[in-house]
Amino acid sequence: MVDSAEHEAYFTWRNYFMMLMDRLPVPIAICRANGEVTAVNPAMAAEWGLTPGQVRGRNLLDLFRPSETAAPQLDRLTEALRLGRRSRYAIDVRWTAAGGEGAGCEGELVVEPVGDASPTYPALLTVLRVRSAETSTSAGPAMEVSAVEARILELAAAGATTAAIGKAVGLTVDGVNYHLTRLSRRWRVPNRTALVAKAYVLGVLAPGQWPPAQRRSE
Repeated sequence: MVDSAEHEAYFTWRNYFMMLMDRLPVPIAICRANGEVTAVNPAMAAEWGLTPGQVRGRNLLDLFRPSETAAPQLDRLTEALRLGRRSRYAIDVRWTAAGGEGAGCEGELVVEPVGDASPTYPALLTVLRVRSAETSTSAGPAMEVSAVEARILELAAAGATTAAIGKAVGLTVDGVNYHLTRLSRRWRVPNRTALVAKAYVLGVLAPGQWPPAQRRSE
C-alpha cells in the first residue's frame, strides 16, 4: 500500500513540474513509448494552433512526420526502449504550422527516455527545436493567426482579464501570456493595447463590431 505522505509528495512534485512546463517557451511534451502524449505545454500545442488539452491523448506520429533521413534514429530509439537504455535521440521532423494552409515547418525532435526503467511504457521527454524562425514571419502574411490566437485577441479587445481569457479558451494564465507574447514579438508591438490595435490594422479583427470578433474571409 502506498504511503499517504509519499502519495501527497508525488502530486505536489507533479503539479510543480507541470507549472514549470507551462512557463517554458520551449515546446515540450511527455509521451508514452507508443507515442501517446500525456502532457504538453502551451508552446508545443501552439505549433498547431491548439490548446494543451487538444493535444493530450494524440500520437506524436500523427502530429509530426519524420524526414526521410530519420529512419536510423527511429530504429535506435526503438532498440533503446526495448533494452531499457537511457540516451538521447534527435529525429528530424516536419509538421504543418498553426493556421497554415499546408505551410510546412522543419525541426528536430529530441527524444529522451526518463523516469524509472519499465519494460512496457517508459516516459519519453520530447523537446522540439524549430529549425526556422517564426513560421508566420518567414512563410506567410503577418495577419495569419491560429484559431486560438484569434479568440484570445477577440477577448483581449473586449477587455477580458488574462484569467478570464484562459478560462474561455481552456488555457492557464501562463498559456495565455505565452500566446500574447508570441503575437507581440511577431508583430513587434510593446504591450497588449498596441497588440489589439495592430490586430485591427492587419484585419484580424473586424472593425465596427461589438463584441470584438475575428474578420471572416469573404
